[in-house]
Parts: sequence; C-alpha cells; structure tokens
Amino acid sequence: MSDLYSHYPVVVIGGGQAGLAMSAQLKARGIEHVVLEKNTIAHSWKTQRWDAFCLVTPNWQCQLPGFPYTGSDPHGFMLRDEIVSYIEDFAKHIGAPIREGVTVTRLRQSGRGFVLETTLGEIAADSVVLAVSGYHIPKVLPFADRLDASITQIHSSAYRNPDQLPPGEILVVGSGQSGCQIAEDLHLAGRKVHLAVGSAPRCPRFYRGRDAVDWLDDLGQYDLPVDKHSLKEGVRKNANHYLTGRDGGRDIDLRKFALEGMKLYGRLKDGRGTSLQFGDDLQVNLDSADRVYNGICRLIDDHIAKNRIAAPLTPHYEPVWSPSAVPTELDLVASGVTSIIWTTGFRSDWSWIDLPMFDGTGYPTHRRGITSVDGAYVVGLPWLYTWGSGRFVGIGRDTGFVAEHINERSSASRVETREVA
Repeated sequence: MSDLYSHYPVVVIGGGQAGLAMSAQLKARGIEHVVLEKNTIAHSWKTQRWDAFCLVTPNWQCQLPGFPYTGSDPHGFMLRDEIVSYIEDFAKHIGAPIREGVTVTRLRQSGRGFVLETTLGEIAADSVVLAVSGYHIPKVLPFADRLDASITQIHSSAYRNPDQLPPGEILVVGSGQSGCQIAEDLHLAGRKVHLAVGSAPRCPRFYRGRDAVDWLDDLGQYDLPVDKHSLKEGVRKNANHYLTGRDGGRDIDLRKFALEGMKLYGRLKDGRGTSLQFGDDLQVNLDSADRVYNGICRLIDDHIAKNRIAAPLTPHYEPVWSPSAVPTELDLVASGVTSIIWTTGFRSDWSWIDLPMFDGTGYPTHRRGITSVDGAYVVGLPWLYTWGSGRFVGIGRDTGFVAEHINERSSASRVETREVA
C-alpha cells in the first residue's frame, strides 16, 4: 500500500487549517500520526472562493498553534491567495506528516481501534480525528432543476468573478456572508443584481473607533462556550453575520444597495420554468438584521460605559431605505435575468463513516470534539465549543483540548496493557 504504514496511533482526516492545527498539537505532545487529505492542503480555500474573496475577520485573529500572523497589517483582511499561503506556510512550519491525494472511502471500528479504507489500501488507527468540516456538498433549492434550461445556474462555490457569467441581470439567492459579498462583487462591477434576502443577521465593521471584532474579542464573545449560549446547541444552526473585509473593511448595507439600484426580494419559495415566487418577508428580514446590528452596538456601548473607556461616539444604524411594494413574483426572461447564483450553503455527507456517532439530524454527537465513540474526534466545526471554533482564532484551543484527551487515552491504554501483561 505505497509507503503508508499499516498502523498509526492517530490518523487525522483532512488537510485544511483544522487538520493541520490538530497535527501541530499532536506533534507538540510527541504523538505519532499522519494527516490524510484527499485533495491538497487548503483545497477549499483554493477552489471554492471567488477571486476577490477576503477574510471578514482581521488578520490578527489568524492564530494557528504557534504560528500567529506576523505581517504588517494586523487589522487588515487577507485575500484568498494570502490565506492559502498562510495555511501552506503553517504546514511547512510544523513539518506536518501529510499525505495529499489520499481519499478515505470508509471508516469503521475494529476492536478498540479503527480501520480506514483508503485509495491506497487499509490503515489501522488507535484514534481518528475528523477534520473535514461540515460543508461537503453544495446545496441548492429543490426546484432548481425545474427552472428553464436557458438560465445559467451556479453555486457560490463555483463563482469566481462577474465575467464568468453571460450578459444580463443576475439573481443571487441567499443573503448570508457569501451571498451578500458576491452580490456586492457583482454590484461593484456594474452588473444588475437581484437578491433574495433571508434571515441572516449583520454586524458593524467599525464602531466607536475600532473594528467591532476587536470590541467583541474584548467582551469574550469568541470564548463563550456553546453550553453558556442562550440558544445552547441550537446556535450551531445560525447563519453568520454579514459584513466584509473588502477594501479595508466596511459594513454591508442591503438598503444602500437598493438605493443604488439592486433589486431586493424576500426569501425565494418556489419556481418553475422562468417564473419565481418569493415570500413577503423582505421588510421583516431587513429589520431583523438591523436589530442584531444595533444590538451589537449596544453591547459595545455598555462595555465602554462600564469600563469608562474613552471612545468616540457613533450613532446607531438608521435605515436609509425601506421597501414599499415588494414583488413576490419574478419572470426571469421578462426581467432580463440570465443567471442565478445559489448562495444557499452546503449539506454534510458523513455516509462514509460507519460509526454510531451521529444524532437524528446527521450531526456528530460530541462534547468539545470528543464524540460518543471512544477514540473518534471531530474538529473544525462551527461552534464546536465556542464562536471562535469556526475561525482561525479558536482552532488552536479546540485541537489542543482534543490532543490532550488523545494523550490521556493513550497513556491509560499503555498502563492497562502493562497491567494485563
């Protein structure tokens, strides 16, 4: 089976930032392991991000274990290729024992350990860490295949730039981080954009003299454990706040876009041929996003007042536009729409994992990455433990906790083996 060993104490599946951070933590504890990546290091950053993509969190939050950002712009926002370089440089820095181009096709238990069936043969492992995120298969709405064949349809993961789309107007479906940023990318390029707006919240970029992320970090928001959140584990289903790091960072204000000619609709509900139907919830969705925005402002205000911090006053957001008659139907051909971009997320595919570690929704049951199957772990999921878990700033803590559990489990196993002998 090539030059892969037949057995490892630990196998890490996934060569993105989570898998590499896990490798760094295991190496720091002297635990032998291998990282298996079916494509290449940072594959999704390379292949599923558009040309103008950048982080929405400031560079100082890039804190992979023992490898913090050291560039000249800590309050800037890395572009896509810079993110890839940061991750690749991290892999070189830690000397990650990674094997690229190796796909795990099945994972099953074997005694107290595991067997991984891979494209290079079987590997046995005492422990296994799944660092494969939860974003596996691009998701579109179920009626996408009922729309007229003349309409170009792509998922956000395949979007690169406005020039790849045919002439004509463009409908972006979904107003989460990707949807709003792609809509802005098209809008800035002079393309006529229609946007189906959902319930995603938004966040100020800068408030009272600082990036809102800086304030929220001071407030401990990224360290808040999931079990202390008011929604408990339900927060894992929440959409991320939308804002952007583009051109130094700014708010994304859909109402402002509307003033500039972008057409806004409520949530897309159904479609057939060239006809689409939308909900009448645009006003509700815009108001809800603004309510979250101003709620964050008030949280920061309270922190400033409580700690008597000198900070310039900044007014809370006031709507610059409100919808009057919002259309609930759209004929794509009559309106000149030739393309649809589905920014509707991904669904998970854990079908290759033959372990009893999933709940009724297909989500792995775990506490801080320690699953219900002894020796199996997950890292890199949003809100794995805190809000910071899905960011570069939190992955070190999560992987450190898991690595320590693996170390303790291995030590206990060695003691048990000696006692039996």
